[in-house]
Amino acid sequence: MPHSFRSGLLSSLLLVLLTLQPLSAAEISAPRKAASTSQGADATGAQVILVLGDSLTEGYGNTKEQAFPALLEKRLNHSSRSAERHKFTVINGGVSGSTTASGLSRFKWYLKAHPSILILALGANDGLRGVSVQQTRKNLADVVELALKNRMKVLIAGMKMPPNYGKAYTREFEALFKDLSHSYQIPMIPFLLEGVAAHPDLNIEDGIHPNPKGHEIISRTVDRYLEPLL
Repeated sequence: MPHSFRSGLLSSLLLVLLTLQPLSAAEISAPRKAASTSQGADATGAQVILVLGDSLTEGYGNTKEQAFPALLEKRLNHSSRSAERHKFTVINGGVSGSTTASGLSRFKWYLKAHPSILILALGANDGLRGVSVQQTRKNLADVVELALKNRMKVLIAGMKMPPNYGKAYTREFEALFKDLSHSYQIPMIPFLLEGVAAHPDLNIEDGIHPNPKGHEIISRTVDRYLEPLL
């Protein structure tokens, strides 16, 4: 973690993230494009990618259009990988305050959109709330197993905790994502906020959540690790 990601920053993070409560399944906005009966494609024939996450995915403090899932969709559809317009649909499955505990139920709800790729970006709030590493791993594993059962490709986003939580916990927390990647043979992004965390000019006023420039960097990071799955 960057050295500047210290206790003062942690206090702001706890204040912002821990007071945000997860929404119920009924409150989660529906996918922007209707699903078809074809596995991995929407009604337009575009490949569906689901990003299941928390406030970092939702784009807290920004519009949905400024959040990295929307930016990723634009990047994919304006690259050489897209032979025709709207070849990719990226669903923003982020809910502020959510932990891995709600991951499986939320993921089941999104299966109606027939995604072919899952980007699993949950876990940050678990660490901040002191949820046991074992429980967080189990919750994430349940989502991964269901995705694989549905013949989906999975990309897991690694998370890190500030050193204030102690060397043992921060080490175990970071390792759980690597363990899942190894155990299920799925690729991972080492750190979702790489190059963004603790950079004031890349975050909104709370110093924690990325601003549009920060989300642009995240979209590039995700795109780089997503490439082999497309």
